[in-house]
Amino acid sequence: MPEEPLDPDVDLRDPVQQRELVRHHVSVLGVIALGGGLGALARYGLAQALPAEPGGFPWATFWTNIAGCFLIGVLMVLVTEAWSAHRLVRPFLGVGVLGGFTTFSTYAVEARNLLQPDTVPLAFGYLGGTLIAALLAVLLGHAVTRKLVPAKVAA
Repeated sequence: MPEEPLDPDVDLRDPVQQRELVRHHVSVLGVIALGGGLGALARYGLAQALPAEPGGFPWATFWTNIAGCFLIGVLMVLVTEAWSAHRLVRPFLGVGVLGGFTTFSTYAVEARNLLQPDTVPLAFGYLGGTLIAALLAVLLGHAVTRKLVPAKVAA
């Protein structure tokens, strides 16, 4: 069986395409890393402002994820329908800043930690409530932004 390339858009045997791949990915990965650091710092600040009590509802993570999902809905309308954004805006803000800000791994760990005999209902409420609220936040951010921001005019 012939070997298939990992990325059908790039022929890794062609030196010109290899250089293009490196140039493109370095800038994208750089803005993602920078944005991720900024988003993680914002999340850390919110976690410090709203510390969770042991066995209590983790409000900081809940609000972080809901706000981040809302902003993802806003951002996607802005960069796809309203702005002619630079190619690095979406990786910086969407993947970097908002990816670093939202924390679904912490959400999973906190839910697992709440699975104690006296907090099982809270754990399931947190699991389901966060999931539903996050999905609704994306939809709300998308809908509100679409309503308030005019779409760009095609040239």
